Amino acid sequence: MLNHFYSKTLLTMAFFATALAATPLMAQEMMKEGEYKPEDTEFYEPVPPKVKPGENGQAPSDATVLFDGKDLSKWESVNGGKATWEVKDGSFAVKPKGGDIRTKEDFGDFQLHIEWRSPQEIKGEGQGRGNSGIFLQGLYELQVLDSYDSKTYTNGQAGSMYKQSPPLVNAMKPTPEWETYDVLYTAPQFDEKNGALLEPGYVTVMQNGIVVQNHTKLQGTTEYIGTPRWVAHGDGPITLQDHGNPVSFRNIWIRKIDANAKK
Repeated sequence: MLNHFYSKTLLTMAFFATALAATPLMAQEMMKEGEYKPEDTEFYEPVPPKVKPGENGQAPSDATVLFDGKDLSKWESVNGGKATWEVKDGSFAVKPKGGDIRTKEDFGDFQLHIEWRSPQEIKGEGQGRGNSGIFLQGLYELQVLDSYDSKTYTNGQAGSMYKQSPPLVNAMKPTPEWETYDVLYTAPQFDEKNGALLEPGYVTVMQNGIVVQNHTKLQGTTEYIGTPRWVAHGDGPITLQDHGNPVSFRNIWIRKIDANAKK
């Protein structure tokens, strides 16, 4: 009987403790709209910095222009030395057997704008048709491919995160029109002490103004054979792939995004 009394007492105390803890929240929810003042939900700090939008496809005022149509001074060969791809008429093209190229600067979270075009003369089908790739931080491939009307595996067509996530739709233009990628990238986070993954990376991609990747969670590094894996790393470059096809690129710019700006 005594144990039963104590049990009832403890339950009663727990009930009132829970009720008291919930009272402020319940009171807030029950407040009438008229009891708030407009200024209660207005913020004046911090003041967002001003950025002048680009006009006629140009970069915004706070962007780093990675290619301005003139030279590859912001790029280098992944094997060391100068980038040897051909610059002509405001764009540059993959030099077959010239090797991959990458930006000299490394990036964390960013917004990337890049335009690309399949070769004027298309050879091959599937993965052999206008193939290249844009590697975010040098490790995660956003596929470049002439897949307007050419069949291949869906997680390998244009707009896919290669071998991981197919695009939501096929947003390709007819060959050989220029394609546009606008990319929002959030870098993965790793434990500084042991390299363990703390937070995976995420990517949103718009192709020609159409969302093809919507806050897609990366599964790890891009692997041609086998499953993705996580390798601890810091900031990394934008790398463009030499897949043997003379794919062209132009109007490339990037904006660094401060992950702590809204905290």
